[in-house]
Amino acid sequence: MEKNKSKTLPRSNSIKELIDLFETHDMGDYWEEMPEAHFEVNIKKRKHLVALEEDIVGKLTEIAKSKKVSSQSLINAWLKDKIRRSTKIQKVA
Repeated sequence: MEKNKSKTLPRSNSIKELIDLFETHDMGDYWEEMPEAHFEVNIKKRKHLVALEEDIVGKLTEIAKSKKVSSQSLINAWLKDKIRRSTKIQKVA
């Protein structure tokens, strides 16, 4: 069996030189010399799937096409508006 030998990463003066190097070389050959990366991921937006009746989807798609927006954008706009209106009504009552 051949041992996994790490190659020495050549010095470079620019990102372009590194890009050119890894266009023709396997980054795995230099893995041991790569610096460890540390970063935080803070995902704030989540998407939720909601089941819709087939006839509603058909009508929604027609309306979205006529407005030249995606169905998702149209639904989000409608729901935001409905929530805003409902919230105002609750505050008044």
